[in-house]
Amino acid sequence: MISFFPLNPNKIRSLTLALEKRDMAAETLQSDVLVVGGGLAGIAAAFELLDRNCKVLLLERDQPDKFGGLARESFGGVMLVDTPLQRRSKIADSPELALADWLRVARFGEDDVWPKAWAETYVNRSIELIYSWLKQRSVTFLPVINWPERGMFAPGNSVPRWHIAWGTGKALVEALLAHLDAHPRRANLQIEYGCRVEQLLLAGGVVTGCAGRREADGKAFTATADATLLTAGGICGGDLSLVRQHWHQPWGQPPPTLLNGSHRFADGLLHQAAATIGARVTHLDKQWHYAAGIHHPKEPGKGLSLVPPRSALWLNAHGRRIGPPPLVGSTDTRYLVEQICAEPGQYSWLVLNRKIALKELAVSGCEYMTAFRERDRLRLVRDLLFGNRELVDTLVRDAEDFVTAGSVPALVAAMNALGSEHRVDLAVLQAALQEYDAQIDRGPRFFTDDQLRRIVNFRAYRGDRLRTCRFQKIDDAGAGPLIAIRCHILSRKSLGGLQTDLACRVLDQAGTPIPGLFAAGETAGFGGGGSHGSGALEGTFLGGCILTGRIAGQTIPGGTS
Repeated sequence: MISFFPLNPNKIRSLTLALEKRDMAAETLQSDVLVVGGGLAGIAAAFELLDRNCKVLLLERDQPDKFGGLARESFGGVMLVDTPLQRRSKIADSPELALADWLRVARFGEDDVWPKAWAETYVNRSIELIYSWLKQRSVTFLPVINWPERGMFAPGNSVPRWHIAWGTGKALVEALLAHLDAHPRRANLQIEYGCRVEQLLLAGGVVTGCAGRREADGKAFTATADATLLTAGGICGGDLSLVRQHWHQPWGQPPPTLLNGSHRFADGLLHQAAATIGARVTHLDKQWHYAAGIHHPKEPGKGLSLVPPRSALWLNAHGRRIGPPPLVGSTDTRYLVEQICAEPGQYSWLVLNRKIALKELAVSGCEYMTAFRERDRLRLVRDLLFGNRELVDTLVRDAEDFVTAGSVPALVAAMNALGSEHRVDLAVLQAALQEYDAQIDRGPRFFTDDQLRRIVNFRAYRGDRLRTCRFQKIDDAGAGPLIAIRCHILSRKSLGGLQTDLACRVLDQAGTPIPGLFAAGETAGFGGGGSHGSGALEGTFLGGCILTGRIAGQTIPGGTS
């Protein structure tokens, strides 16, 4: 097992001197428990700590309207195991089946004792710690369960488990915050915004709090507490140089263009601070990226993650179909990224037409998914029946990675006009379209194309049928115009982080808990420094933040209940 921020005695001495020389006029804050980070894990922990009558100081680096972190921008999907909705839908699930799926995707090593223990905790306690808790706090789920991550060569999710919050992650976070504000012990919670935590305080081998500066004016502060819980995200957003530094070596060099799809403050600052005092940080090269990222139409420097249409052809920078087997969305995200990183230019093209886009194109988040975000049932039904015209028209108009044309030659010309050292070959792309469309003409009984076979499988499940075309040809004059989407790898989640035991205690290089220091959520690799291993099943990120945050809040010493 690799530790990515090794213990450095010189840094510890430098830290001690720096703390001694800090501005004596620095603002001082104090509480029973200090929570650093106001994302979903920090919010979940705050609930538990208030239930136990702890005084809680929560330091949030962002501003009040951003409270809730990346979960506020997410689609709001949670992986749950053997829920009442699954049983009503006649989906036969169990913790044993879910764990088998998880372990197959994770590919844990022999030393991954704590990550595996957290995976087992998740599948065995998802109803108790996630589902029931959210339902009690006014979070509702769509009546149809989604089924992503089915796997390419081996099963991923054997059955549908991805429960989507009605109103997306935005509604989920707002429901939790409303209940948090109404908590009978809300007066015990102090939230300080705009706080950048830079160092952890250490006295006699015990973590006693943290030190940092206000983002707005640079004013120094210190915060002390009996216990410190780190819940401030991972490394995949605020500093892409860290993503490149810890890039998974078997994938080769990181792509020349890498888009930021995570939180701007996910910069690894707390990982480094914890490592400086001896904490063990593991598996930072296990990262969860998305294959279909585009430049954000409104926010320069940020990426937008698409849910790739299953009926689109996935091509490399020269217009050649990637595979075999062909790449298909909602199958195996890690495999998609791995294959694209091995292609020229390490980016790809999705080629489809307007009919496919209207039915299948979506965004992995709440920003552009208006009907879901606003909980507009009539609008949602309209979009499902007739296509999401607003989304398609907006992206075609505003997104620099989208091009359209009325013919294949014109489309290729538009693709090449975007500019790249790699040129799309008209003959190659046209041959791929003709071969695919010819199979559709022959009918489902004669499909030999793996993508079409997968579409047959997708359409067999009612949760996917409404959002998957029935064998739609691409070069079809009645379904046009043609659309090509240039897709870049988009950074999203750190699967590694601070190693923790099942009480969320941060461990040192010898595997011993560091007194006074705890971690949860993405900061802890969603449990144990990497509970997903090398891969992940969708919904385990948001769910993992709730699960680890609640357990941390329940196990941190203190309180009178």
